[in-house]
Amino acid sequence: MPSEPRPRHILVTGSTRGIGRAVAAAFVAAGDTVTVHGRSPDSAERCRAELGAADAIAADVADPEALATALAAAAERCGPIDVLVNNAGGAETAPLSRTDVDQLRRMMALNLEPMLVAMRAVVPAMKERGHGRIVTVASTAGLKGYAYVGAYCAAKHAAVGLTRALAAELAATGITVNAVCPGYTDTDLVSGSIDKLQEKTGRDRESLLETFTRTNPMGRLIRPDEVAAAVLWLASAGASAVTGQAIAVAGGEL
Repeated sequence: MPSEPRPRHILVTGSTRGIGRAVAAAFVAAGDTVTVHGRSPDSAERCRAELGAADAIAADVADPEALATALAAAAERCGPIDVLVNNAGGAETAPLSRTDVDQLRRMMALNLEPMLVAMRAVVPAMKERGHGRIVTVASTAGLKGYAYVGAYCAAKHAAVGLTRALAAELAATGITVNAVCPGYTDTDLVSGSIDKLQEKTGRDRESLLETFTRTNPMGRLIRPDEVAAAVLWLASAGASAVTGQAIAVAGGEL
């Protein structure tokens, strides 16, 4: 008798908090086999236990060898990766006068290079099976410019460009490659940014929050679960003809 099809194996980078955690939790709730990822073994294992995920890996995504090794270990333990969600990333702020080549390289190493490493790790097995989904959590900063985050915007624009290029290259293989581009989202990263601005400027928290929400016509931060819903759709059978897209989840900002 033919064996029962195995649950999909989903791997989400940067899944210990924020959007990545919401994405991982949504896939767990959908019944998929989920591998979570964190920078440290402790944070990754804690996330796995809290979400009820199948496995956890730890690696600094800015270390290509460590990331590739961790991805290989996940595939060995839980089977080939069917859906890769490139979520890990981060931002630095600075005016042009303080934006140097080192900052640009840090932003590329954190937001762009791990995408390439992870894609190269999972695509061969996806090609063999004739099916796969790759979704990158980029940003509206990959679709427009924001003042004082030039290096971050450059890296996210590059992430969208890589998504579109690989979507075209892999279109005939059964692998789709897409990006979701959230606007300012209600995560600890945004909260931390407000804390820093409050300390630096002395302004009250409510007025500082307004600087983050005023670009959104809905007048609020995006919820992590709203981003997760877009990722789940792109990973679904219903999105099999959708590839090379950068979908803004931003309340009408774009």
